[in-house]
Amino acid sequence: MISLKNINKTFRIAKRKAGFGRAVRALFSREYEHINALSDVGFTVKEGEMVGYIGPNGAGKSTTIKIMCGVLTPDSGICDINGLTPWKNRIAHVKDIGVVFGQRSQLWWDVPVIDSFELIRDIYKADHAKYKKNLDELTELLELAEILKTPARSLSLGQRMRCEIAASLLHSPKILFLDEPTIGLDAVSKLAVRQFIKRLNAENGTTVLLTTHDMQDIEALTERILLIGKGRILLDGSLDELKRHSSDHKTLSLEYSGKTPEICEGLSIVNQKSGRLVIALNPSVISIPAAISQLSKDTEITDLSVASITAEEMVAALYKEYHI
Repeated sequence: MISLKNINKTFRIAKRKAGFGRAVRALFSREYEHINALSDVGFTVKEGEMVGYIGPNGAGKSTTIKIMCGVLTPDSGICDINGLTPWKNRIAHVKDIGVVFGQRSQLWWDVPVIDSFELIRDIYKADHAKYKKNLDELTELLELAEILKTPARSLSLGQRMRCEIAASLLHSPKILFLDEPTIGLDAVSKLAVRQFIKRLNAENGTTVLLTTHDMQDIEALTERILLIGKGRILLDGSLDELKRHSSDHKTLSLEYSGKTPEICEGLSIVNQKSGRLVIALNPSVISIPAAISQLSKDTEITDLSVASITAEEMVAALYKEYHI
């Protein structure tokens, strides 16, 4: 469904130092810097997949999304989406995609949300019966009934983001590009958006490409992750694979009564308080059942939990490993 091969994109940016004199000189002679936003980027996404596209600020995530939407034209490379080249076949291409940019709005600021929806319907030339059906479903699922007649400028951020997602789905797209869709949302709004996206994928088979810095979004929605840094794809795998790549160590948190448990080879204390231990476990040295058996040998364990590396720790470790 989505195929990128050797995509390259360079931006030319004007540079000048501070000061009025330098500003005047820059009118006649400018200095430019060339930024390689993307270098030989390539990946494929199958129909119905939900893929997380992660990386630090400036890594090239939004540039990639804009190329796949047809907003930007790459310097070189091939981008094939449903048999179309986005920047060459924009009108045909946009009929099959929905896009949400968390920091940009597709709603008209001073008119009621429903007016924006109807204008979007006309832009996409959506079938009126299908539009009405989609509008009714989205209004119910995203709880929009109370705000459809409200101007976009009067909405809270969470309300506006729910409307943005609805606007991107009114024409029944096959592919949904989400660029920071939960940025600035409260916990309740985030949960509502995540649940809706999962339902959309499960029921309609909608392909989703998600970029975000919120690792809870990644853990809740995606099974596959693409890591980009300095304009290059660095890793492609499942969340579990990337966690194992970063660290296969486990963390045991236990509460006990009586004497302190004996620490054997393969275990190391991370934190210790009265009646509580946090222990790092190396699975290549000792298994979890063997460790629990050893720890409870002469001590009564009253509570125990086992955790692997968190998504945030995984991403931080990957950034450090690849110097991005």
